Amino acid sequence: MRSLLTAITAHDEATDYLTWPGDFELDRNDHVEPVHLASGATLEGFAGDGTGGTYFFCGDGGEERPVLYADSEGGAALIAIGLEELLQLLLVTPWWRDFDDFTAEECRKLEAEYLEDIPELFALRDRAAAALDITLPTEAEVLTRLRHTATVTGQDFVLIFTPEGNPYDNLFNRWGA
Repeated sequence: MRSLLTAITAHDEATDYLTWPGDFELDRNDHVEPVHLASGATLEGFAGDGTGGTYFFCGDGGEERPVLYADSEGGAALIAIGLEELLQLLLVTPWWRDFDDFTAEECRKLEAEYLEDIPELFALRDRAAAALDITLPTEAEVLTRLRHTATVTGQDFVLIFTPEGNPYDNLFNRWGA
């Protein structure tokens, strides 16, 4: 079985794209504060972003485990089932954290802003996906999957600030999660 974590570090194009615009770095795996899952399941930080957010594998197993993202402001949500699904999210919509309503129109607007700064965005993304041997879904597929994961599947993945026992806010409360 291939390891995507190993593949990322083995391919500079993939590492570079995931670092920016993906804002995903494997050397940032410690969260800013002590946390645990309300269910008691294992929580393993494996990557982070430039703002202090952390990507966690949930439960036991390998890269197929659910992935929870926690920001540094007390928000968290389950965003993918497995590392490959997370990488598809980061490759197709690296601006996912900037959404307000997750519509196709908003996605196109954010995409245009990224293309202004990175005109070669799609070529870089396609090379990164090829290096990782990942098939890219459409934006609509990624958004539908993210919404379902965060609001339906993610209900059982509540992140707790350990010292006070308080739950993190759901990043996507506006969806009724």
